[in-house]
Amino acid sequence: MTQPVSEPMTDIAYSIIDDIFGWIEPRDSAIRLWDGNTWGPDADLEPSSTVVLRRPSALRRMLMKPTEENFAECYISGEFDLEGDLEATVPLSRKLIGMKLTWWQKLQLGRRLLQLPSDAESTSIPEPGLSGSEHSVDRDRQAVTHHYDVSNDFYRLWLDERMVYSCAYFTAEDDDLDRAQVRKLDMLCRKLCLKAGERLLDIGCGWGGLLLHAAEEHGIEGVGITLSQPQADEANARFAAAGLADRCQARVIDYRDLTDEEGFDKVVSVGMIEHVGSERLDDYFQAVQRHLKPGGAFLLHGIADLPARPAKTTKGFIRTYVFPDSDLPSMTKLTTAAERHNFEARDVESLRENYARTLRHRARRLEANQEAALAQVDERTYRIWRLYLSAVANWFDRGYISVFQSLFVKQTDGGKAHLPLNRFDWYEEAPVTLPRKDRRA
Repeated sequence: MTQPVSEPMTDIAYSIIDDIFGWIEPRDSAIRLWDGNTWGPDADLEPSSTVVLRRPSALRRMLMKPTEENFAECYISGEFDLEGDLEATVPLSRKLIGMKLTWWQKLQLGRRLLQLPSDAESTSIPEPGLSGSEHSVDRDRQAVTHHYDVSNDFYRLWLDERMVYSCAYFTAEDDDLDRAQVRKLDMLCRKLCLKAGERLLDIGCGWGGLLLHAAEEHGIEGVGITLSQPQADEANARFAAAGLADRCQARVIDYRDLTDEEGFDKVVSVGMIEHVGSERLDDYFQAVQRHLKPGGAFLLHGIADLPARPAKTTKGFIRTYVFPDSDLPSMTKLTTAAERHNFEARDVESLRENYARTLRHRARRLEANQEAALAQVDERTYRIWRLYLSAVANWFDRGYISVFQSLFVKQTDGGKAHLPLNRFDWYEEAPVTLPRKDRRA
């Protein structure tokens, strides 16, 4: 049973909040206690967000272990709620995690926290039960299905109409997510210089949005691979609905196990390198090298760590609950690994600000569709995804991580690269007003 709440608990909570949160500037967030009393923000500010403590034990549980994982667990389990701009609370949590207290301050804080009740009903959030060696074929399948097999209908609620689960490509004048994703898809095709009749391999094809666009607009034949059966089923249904089942197919297979004697003219991999693992980069680039014809282009689109990212002292919320075993190698590691397998780098573009904007669109869509989302997933899953979208948007905005498109080429024996002399045609006006077709099954 939860211990009954008395008025002294409010006084203790206020004294703790004043000491821990009072030094943070600007004080533009609010904290609402279980009894309706509210601390903050400063008198001349409207709260950007409000942390709602459901019970006194929430404050004790949050601050006894001020780590990223613990804050996330407290929110996911419902110890507290977040109202308003969830992303605005991310810098607040970072400041708490980085807070430096003397031993005396820690002792005093601990003494007061222990005066708050401990909720015997609160439980830890179980981590995904992955088994086997990290980044083995079997464990990678478990990690991928944990995230992507949640529910196609759940993802459909907050992704764009083509269900493209990667960074969109905005312009200063156009903030529409659906058009920005079409613009991104066509930019990928332009960078690859796709031609009608070419064979394209998509490593990590998701729900098939890129292959569908490349086939309809550039006339390619495509094979996509994923470890998620629901993704492959959705992709193949879309190919069939578009009359492209004879030219495009999605297969459930690991990139290390793919065999194809014919080879591919071009290879693309969008948002998949994060699942490979730094220790497996050689396996990854070797697989691409094996399937790509000489002179062919390989476009790698993925998230990478930046030097500004705070040092990792714990596993972290994302690797624990969202993308198990995920790894964000730096661009230095990626390019070095590619060159070890005789790939020549031809272009690198950062889309960091675009991804922050993409994630904010998704977060707003998810929150707007909360009721429908909870019909597809449980409350805990909804909270995990809501927190993930907002937190990662902030990390991109702060320059902790970025997303890069790197174009490589596999030279012929004579050193030829089948690419144009310049990039002028990439940046012509993209056809974002393509004829609307229903690509869903």
